[in-house]
Amino acid sequence: MTGTLADKSIIITGAGSGIGEAAARLFANAGARLVLANRNGERGEALRHRHGPHRRWRVHPDLT
Repeated sequence: MTGTLADKSIIITGAGSGIGEAAARLFANAGARLVLANRNGERGEALRHRHGPHRRWRVHPDLT
């Protein structure tokens, strides 16, 4: 599946754990550019760096 999403950008909410984290890994392996939104900054940053920080961005959404 590598490279099949090379020209796509994907926003994933809840990327710090569970299904969101699994989706982030899947899409990163397929070459997509990702915006990772989650409440836990440390987990989000770790995930971003694990999958190539040059094509991944993490945002901390205001959920109030």
